[in-house]
Amino acid sequence: MLVSSLLIGDAFAHAVAEGDKGYIQEITGVNLVAFLYLGAKHMMTGYDHILFLLGVIFFLYRMKDIGIYVSLFAVGHSTTMLAGVYFNIGINSYLIDAIIGLSIVYKALDNMGAYQRWFGIQPNTKAATLIFGFCHGLGLSSKILDYRISPDGLLPNLLAFNVGVELGQLLALGAILIVMGFWRRTPSFLKHAYTANMVVMAAGFLLIGYQLTGYFVS
Repeated sequence: MLVSSLLIGDAFAHAVAEGDKGYIQEITGVNLVAFLYLGAKHMMTGYDHILFLLGVIFFLYRMKDIGIYVSLFAVGHSTTMLAGVYFNIGINSYLIDAIIGLSIVYKALDNMGAYQRWFGIQPNTKAATLIFGFCHGLGLSSKILDYRISPDGLLPNLLAFNVGVELGQLLALGAILIVMGFWRRTPSFLKHAYTANMVVMAAGFLLIGYQLTGYFVS
């Protein structure tokens, strides 16, 4: 991980492409379409968000339940992203991204029924989704603050970016639901669900390791 951190560097931090970084630093004034696109691109390529969403909807079958949980995540994500940038509240990108990795691990363990077996209780899944949504939003706001976005047109641009994030989330969610819909119709779903969540958990631990390594060597 130490060698990888030296090679990958900023890729450990909350993903914003280098080209987008330069654009964010240079742009001034109200640019709604551009920030709408950047928000959607961020969510569609944000593997941390997608892994967490996958964990959240893994055992949700009714669209009503999916809508509730995704809405909670969206509210949390939007609140801290907007407030963090607007009020200049930032957290070290490596540390907050490690917490985001922890959210992936948490949800995978929840899907595997670990908390009932270990502690005899089931945590409030809706509250956890909202709280970790706050963390995901802080991850992005911290990175945007690092890029010193122009205060000229800040609020409209942030709102457009957030709308883009939510549109990207809907597109990512749609793709996940299509794949899950086909998989759930096969006998292998319940047979391999535990293994699939083990893989998701491993990815979460890998993300935590990358972020903490990046933090200590940066």
